Amino acid sequence: MSKVLILFAHPSQSRSEINVPLFKASHIEQVTCVDLYSEYSNFRINIEKEQQRLLDHDVIVFMFPMYWYSTPAILKEWQDLVLEHGFAYGHDGNQLKGKKFLCAITAGGPENAYQCDGMNHYGVHELLQPLEQMASLCGMHYIPPYVMFSARTASEDQRINKHVDQWTRTLSSMKNSQFDFEQATALKLLNPRETLIDGLIIDAHQTIKSEKQ
Repeated sequence: MSKVLILFAHPSQSRSEINVPLFKASHIEQVTCVDLYSEYSNFRINIEKEQQRLLDHDVIVFMFPMYWYSTPAILKEWQDLVLEHGFAYGHDGNQLKGKKFLCAITAGGPENAYQCDGMNHYGVHELLQPLEQMASLCGMHYIPPYVMFSARTASEDQRINKHVDQWTRTLSSMKNSQFDFEQATALKLLNPRETLIDGLIIDAHQTIKSEKQ
């Protein structure tokens, strides 16, 4: 069994149609869910507490809506304070080495807007490269993000329940040590879709070891 830590950051939860349901559905056994804006409404982050949370878990998830191509402010504050030199990186800073890291995010625009010839000019995997480098510097294994595109129309398109269900299935496979992290690193996104890997068509959200054995 793997222990999963979800760090949830949404500054306007009363207007959330996707992130809040996704976060609530993540409250399952072996998964610790932390609402950063609720716990630290004054932004006074308890560094020792957060570092211990990291030490106690195997998989770290940042869950957030993409704001101006980045994270909400409290996640940046969390990184700046918690990931200290000597703890997360630098001389003797190897406390996070070998842990897995990924993002579960929402993006307002459609997927085709996040490419070189789209409105946003960059793919989501490119916009998240600072977080990928953060994971690398800390010795963590970066896993491609789980993304809902066109989040603004997800409710009227009736896509929310399916997205939440697919996430909880992915989360369960991670905490049950069935998820094949090595295979997942070959993807750009962890979204459920048919993806060609090593000549085989698989569902990205079912990248689990038991299907390969």
